[in-house]
Amino acid sequence: MASYPPGPQKARIDYNIDRKTYDEFAKTCSRKGFAMQVIIEKMMKKFNETGQI
Repeated sequence: MASYPPGPQKARIDYNIDRKTYDEFAKTCSRKGFAMQVIIEKMMKKFNETGQI
């Protein structure tokens, strides 16, 4: 039986996002020094907990 290494497991998600919106989000994250992946993960976690973004 295979086991997974400790730590968070990652999943790849694919969504169609408007290019202008994506570029603006990427630029804003870059200017503020945030990683886009971390912001999206936090938004998903908050949505799962509260049902609001």
